[in-house]
Amino acid sequence: MTDLSPAAVADATRYFDTWLAFRQHYDRVPGVQAAVLHHDKLLLSTAHGFADDERSVALTPQHLFRIASHSKTFTATAVLQLAERGVLRLDDQAGQWLPFLSGRPLATVTVRELLGHSGGVVRDSRNGDFWQLAHAFPDEEQLRAILVDDADVLPANERFKYSNIGYSMLGLIIAAASGRTYHDYVRKNIVDELGLVNTGPEYDTARAGDYATGYTALAYADRRIPIDHVDTAAMAAATGFYSTAEDLVQYASAHFLGDTRLVSDASKRLMQRAEWKIEGANSEYGLGFGRAVVGERLVHGHGGGYPGHITRTWFDPVDQIAVSVLTNAIDGPALMLAEALFRLVNLAQRAERQDGTGVDLSRFTGRFANLWRVFDVVDLAGQLYLLDPTDQDPTAQPVTLEVVDERTLRLRDGSGYGPVGETMQYRYDDTGVSSVAAFAMTAHPAARVTEAAKRRDRVSPGTPLVS
Repeated sequence: MTDLSPAAVADATRYFDTWLAFRQHYDRVPGVQAAVLHHDKLLLSTAHGFADDERSVALTPQHLFRIASHSKTFTATAVLQLAERGVLRLDDQAGQWLPFLSGRPLATVTVRELLGHSGGVVRDSRNGDFWQLAHAFPDEEQLRAILVDDADVLPANERFKYSNIGYSMLGLIIAAASGRTYHDYVRKNIVDELGLVNTGPEYDTARAGDYATGYTALAYADRRIPIDHVDTAAMAAATGFYSTAEDLVQYASAHFLGDTRLVSDASKRLMQRAEWKIEGANSEYGLGFGRAVVGERLVHGHGGGYPGHITRTWFDPVDQIAVSVLTNAIDGPALMLAEALFRLVNLAQRAERQDGTGVDLSRFTGRFANLWRVFDVVDLAGQLYLLDPTDQDPTAQPVTLEVVDERTLRLRDGSGYGPVGETMQYRYDDTGVSSVAAFAMTAHPAARVTEAAKRRDRVSPGTPLVS
């Protein structure tokens, strides 16, 4: 997609923030932090919910999250920087840089194969219970032991096989090729180069109080339990990084085409093109970056799963828009939330502005509720839509609304089971919209319905939820 209107992106982003606030509560996620950037303009940096649920500490855009496998994009960027400088080649075999692999199967795996998860390397070793904090993540000595102990699970280039151990190997290769530690190299050549003050390659104990607390899932318990932060040791290149949503969209912008702060466009195309179609998923993988089509838009990026934090960043390098969503629960819906931004942008881009009505569309917009449902009336690029915020994709069944007069909208389309062609009648008072007659029932501003529900213990004949 091209010729993306800044106004369409701004409108989509504005609604996206209100939708995130709804989803944070609806999905029972402790906290959601998010950011949106278009070209070089930060459109949104927001946070909803709690950084520490037990202590009722509100989440802010400055709280740090463990972004886990986002680390692979930093590692891939570092490798491509070294390749551009002629320090290493993507076709170098691992054994060239890691002599301890001599005579072992992984010695012949190439840098490119490691970047694209096609080296057939074991995913997390034979004992990955460090992911459950049963024991520490492997240090360099333990990582070396893993690599020489039958870590070659499949033949190279047989299929896409995701491997945290393979990316940990790349951390060792970067250190060997650059003559610096992995941490020092990525901090100097990526983090500091972009001025990312809230990003680093490993858990920083000096900033322990700045991190959002991570929580367990609701799939196996009725309440969430806090999870302590731990160091990822020799696996930092695969999963160690921390950041904020705001820093991550700034980092993503360095991977827009035309931006040469980190690597050339030639290297970006190499990283962003498809190396593998991922079996069992509607996505592909390049060299350190995932690829997916969201609506009709090709986006690139990565997710991260750390004990207590689930995160996702997507960007469109052509239209130069990036979104990052960070959640502090091990079942946090970061992927679904991040994709929604692009779906909203796509819908706004298709909008047909309704001109000539002479009516301020903002008088109709907002979130409304009745006993049966919650619905949003949204202005996207001059077109009013009725959206359902409870849908994981809020654009799945958008209903186009047309202005009849300053108090009336008509549902122009929608499901045949809905009131297509019928009207929505607005009533106003000194505070704005007081009620909306829609779907043959009376709805009220959602905040009013929420407050009414807190005061009620039963809905009975003659006593509706909101009177």
